[in-house]
Amino acid sequence: MELKISLLTKDFQDTKAVNRVSCTMGNGVYGLLGINGAGKTTLMRMLCTLVRPSSGTITWDGKDIFEMGGEYRKLLGYLPQDFGYYPDFTVYDYLLYIASIKGIRPAAAKKRAETLLKQVGLSGVKNKKMKKLSGGMKRRAGIVQAMLNDPKILILDEPTAGLDPNERIRFRNLISELSQDRLVLLSTHIVSDVEYIANEILLMKEGSITLADTPENIISSMPERAWSLLVPRAEMGHYLKNYKVSNVKTVPQGVRMRILSEKRPNADAILEEAALEDVFLYYFGEKEGAGDDEI
Repeated sequence: MELKISLLTKDFQDTKAVNRVSCTMGNGVYGLLGINGAGKTTLMRMLCTLVRPSSGTITWDGKDIFEMGGEYRKLLGYLPQDFGYYPDFTVYDYLLYIASIKGIRPAAAKKRAETLLKQVGLSGVKNKKMKKLSGGMKRRAGIVQAMLNDPKILILDEPTAGLDPNERIRFRNLISELSQDRLVLLSTHIVSDVEYIANEILLMKEGSITLADTPENIISSMPERAWSLLVPRAEMGHYLKNYKVSNVKTVPQGVRMRILSEKRPNADAILEEAALEDVFLYYFGEKEGAGDDEI
C-alpha cells in the first residue's frame, strides 16, 4: 500500500500553491504541518482528485489516481475543513444520505453508521438535527461520513479547527484509533494536533515540503537548542529582538523566557528538552496559528 507524490505542482495564475512536492506514504498517521497559506489544502484537494495538478503525478500502488477515477475514490475518505451538511437532516439520516452517494447498500450503510456512531460517541444524538450539534459533535459526524466506506486513505483537513481543548484531545485519540491498517493524512497549523499521534511529520512552507521525518528525528535535526532563562523586564526587548522566543511569562522576579539559540543566551540560561513546537518556531519563524488564510 503506497501513495506516491512525485514533483507535484499547482499554479494559480502567478502563485505556486504547491511547488514540486515529492513524498511517499504508507500505513500510519502523517501530520502535514505548516502555517496557514502554506499550500496544505491545495495539496489535499489534489490527493482527493478535486483539483488537477499543473504538473507532476500522484500514484496509488503504481497507478495514477486521476486515471483510476472511481476506483481510487472508493478507497478514499475525506473531511474538508468546512464540510457541507443539510442542517435539518438528523445525524443518522445525513449519514445514510452520504452512504447512498458513495454507493453503499442501505443494509450495509445502516450497520456501518451504527457502528461508527458508537465508536465516536454520537449514538445518543443520532436522531438530533445536524444544526443542533456542537462544533465538536459536527466534526465527529464528519469523521463518520469520511469513514462510511471503510477507506484505505483518510484525509483530514484542519479537523480540530474551532474545537475546545477537550474536544481536540478526544479527536486526536479518535484519529489514532482509526489509523490502524490505513493511511491517515492530517493537515494542521496546530502543533499539538500531530505531536503525539503522527508517525511522520511533513513540514510544508510556501508550497514545498521542507522536511519529512519522524517527530523525534525532526526535533533532533534542529540546529538550535531550547533554553529557559529569567531576565529583568528591562532586558526583555533585547532577547525578543535577537532571538527566536517561543514563550514569555511575567513573574515577580522579572520575565521568564523560552528561547531558541545554538549557544547559551546568557550565563544563567538552563538547557531544556526541545519539542515539536520549538521546531515549528525554528522553521517557520513564528508561533503556531499565525499566518494568512489557507490556500
